[in-house]
Amino acid sequence: MNWLLPEHIADALPAEAAQIERLRRTLLDLFRVHGYELVMPPLLEYLDSLLTGSGHDLRLRTFKLVDQLSGRTLGVRADITPQVARIDAHLLNRQGVARLCYCASVLHTLPASLTASREPIQLGAELYGHAGVAADREVIRLMAATLAAAGVPAARIDLGHVGVFRALAAASGLDAELEGALLQLLQAKDVPSLREPCGKLDEPLRSALLALPDLYGGVETLAAAAEALPPLPAITAALETLRQLQASLPDLPLSFDLADLRGYHYHNGVVFAAYYPDCSSAIARGGRYDGVGRAFGRARPATGFSMDLRELARLAESATQSGAILAPVAAAQTTLAAAIAALRAQGEIVVERLPAETCSEGPRCDRQLVERDGQWLVEAITGTDHGNG
Repeated sequence: MNWLLPEHIADALPAEAAQIERLRRTLLDLFRVHGYELVMPPLLEYLDSLLTGSGHDLRLRTFKLVDQLSGRTLGVRADITPQVARIDAHLLNRQGVARLCYCASVLHTLPASLTASREPIQLGAELYGHAGVAADREVIRLMAATLAAAGVPAARIDLGHVGVFRALAAASGLDAELEGALLQLLQAKDVPSLREPCGKLDEPLRSALLALPDLYGGVETLAAAAEALPPLPAITAALETLRQLQASLPDLPLSFDLADLRGYHYHNGVVFAAYYPDCSSAIARGGRYDGVGRAFGRARPATGFSMDLRELARLAESATQSGAILAPVAAAQTTLAAAIAALRAQGEIVVERLPAETCSEGPRCDRQLVERDGQWLVEAITGTDHGNG
């Protein structure tokens, strides 16, 4: 059966493709008016460049192949963010702040969930060259504006900070194996299983690690964290950053989760995730990842976010659009051809009925172009014949 596609790979049929394209144009225009410049990295590149600073998880998700020209290993991108970091660090080489955005397909070896596509369309924005809270605030606000413009406003935006767990891990002297085990348990908020490995640690670090899964909720979470966690400088700084973000984004539905450590080996500061009603996983994620361009020669501050445009299109309500206009075939440069061209220039869909055509399964025609007293006018189609059979 040659028409079958691989599992978790699918075509986008006309209605879905139109929705995806509408969102792509709308959201890239939104990025543009906020000062974010579009870049288009290649679909594949040398594996060592593609995975620089990305961590073990991205390596497992990346398809690999051998370049027939060089003999080197190539990777099909599973995440565009490292590519954009390479562009900022090595190609643009700007000294000040750089704002970049992108929208293109990526490919995953395995789906992120049972219903996820292995070919998401990754849309995102990245801000380089500013290490302050103001940059984090800008990208969080832009993420919220992006979701609202897509018709999928965030019901909740969780903020966290990987510096909290890193400070506790460093103070506890955790080895890599124990640190990895604790990460998994904290992500799952598995407090009973967390007690055994934490039992080997001294107070107050043991109690602090056990408290992390419960440190989630509203702004009161930050006060609770200050009470439950030791006053290590890195923890104090992380909580202050979160307080500043909460105070400067009063119009957004912010909450906090200090045990959200996804991307722990990649991020090194504030992390955030946006959620939509009835969706079990986040519809957009981001955070700070300073120094990701170090391997390309420039360790720049960086923060940004990304989302799957396919998923946004699925969640968003289809835009209300008028139907198409049915017209006779304009065989030459006549007044009919001019009328059709003018309508199309206004963004109208005009379908020229082919000779002997009785039915079209394309855009539904609810109007028609008719000649009245030497002029071509658009009129509603009445009766049962709407031009589509």
